[in-house]
Amino acid sequence: MTRLKIDVDYLTAQLKSLLAIDSPTGYTDTIVRHVTEELERLGLEPELTRRGGIRAIWRGARRRGARAIITHVDTLGAQVKLIKETGRLELVPIGHWSARFAEGARATIYTEKGSFRGSILPLMASGHTFNEGVDNLPIGWEHIELRVDALAWSRDDTASLGIDVGDYVAIDPQPEFLENGFIVSRHLDDKAGVAIALASLEAMRRHDARTPVDTHWLFTISEEVGVGAAAIVTPEIASMVTIDNGTTAPGQNSSEFGVTIAMADQSGPFDYHLTKKMVDLCREEDIRFQKDIFRYYRSDSASALEAGHDVRTALIAFGIDASHGYERIHIHALRSVAELTTAYVMSPLEIERDVEEVSDIEGFTEQPTEAAEQPTRPRKLPEPR
Repeated sequence: MTRLKIDVDYLTAQLKSLLAIDSPTGYTDTIVRHVTEELERLGLEPELTRRGGIRAIWRGARRRGARAIITHVDTLGAQVKLIKETGRLELVPIGHWSARFAEGARATIYTEKGSFRGSILPLMASGHTFNEGVDNLPIGWEHIELRVDALAWSRDDTASLGIDVGDYVAIDPQPEFLENGFIVSRHLDDKAGVAIALASLEAMRRHDARTPVDTHWLFTISEEVGVGAAAIVTPEIASMVTIDNGTTAPGQNSSEFGVTIAMADQSGPFDYHLTKKMVDLCREEDIRFQKDIFRYYRSDSASALEAGHDVRTALIAFGIDASHGYERIHIHALRSVAELTTAYVMSPLEIERDVEEVSDIEGFTEQPTEAAEQPTRPRKLPEPR
C-alpha cells in the first residue's frame, strides 16, 4: 500500500483553527495568512496571487505534467444591503444559501472602524407580539434582518457606529466535535477540505514522501461565488483533483463515511481517466468509497475549465449532511479522503503525453468500447406466466 497514515489529531486541530477564523468570500486575508504560515511550517514555500490565492509546490521528480490538489478557504456569508430606519440591517447573501439557515444565527459585522456582534432575526421575531405571524412569515432574505448589539435604534445611530452598506457579515460556525467522530458546524464546506489538504501534506513530510511530478497545493478564495480556480492554475499542471463536500441527502449516493467520488456535477462529467484513477486507487488501497452525481453543485474544477485551462479534473469529497446549512461530517470521511490524496500524489503517471500541452495522437488515451461479457443464462429463470 502507498497511502500514508494520517495524523487525525493534527487534522482535527487544523479544522478547529480554520473554523475559528471568519472568512466569507471577499474577507479572507486572515485565513490566507493562517494557511500560508502553516504551509511554511510544513516546509513549503507558498506564493500568493494579488488577491490571496495560495500556491505551494511539493517538488517531485519532474516539473512538467504536474498535479494539483485544490481546496477553498472562503465560506458563505452576507453583506449589508441597507440600514433601516429602525437601525437594523437588511442583508444580501454571499454565495448561495437559504435565509432559512440564516434565521437565528449569531454574526459579526466587519466595518472600517472595527467589528460588531449581532443576531439575524425574522422580521417578526416575537411570538408575544406577532402570535401566529411568526410562523406564517415567508422564507427569504427580504424577510430577515440583522439586529446589532449596540446602541443602534435608528438609521443615524447605526451609521454613527461606522456601519455602512457593503460591510461584510460573517456567520458564527458554532462547531461541535463529538466523541463518536461526528463534527457539526457551519462552514465545513470547505474548511474540512483545507484541513484534509494540510493533513495530507503533514503525512507526506513525516514520511519523506517521493512524488513522480511536482504537486501544486492550491487554496482559492472565491469558490462560493463561482470564481474559484479561474486564475491560479499554471500551464505545467496537467491534472487537478478538487477536495470538497459531497451532499448526503435523499436521492444521493454520498456518505458521511469513506470517500465520495463525484462522477459529474452541474457543469458536466469529470475527466473519465482521472476519475477512474481515483476509483482504482480506492480499490487498491482498501479505502471505502462510493460514487455520486450532483445536479445542483459546482466546484473549483468547473471554474478552472470555464477559464480555459486544459486540465483533467476530478472531485473527491467528504459527505456532508445539510450542506450550506448546519453541516455534519464524520472524521472517518476526512481521514479517508486524506489517505486517497496521499496515495494519488505518490502514484505513477499513466498518461505520459499529458506532460505536453499539445501533441499528436501517439499515446492518446482510450476508453473501453467492447461489449461486456454476460452470463450465458440468468442465475434464476423467471417463472412461466
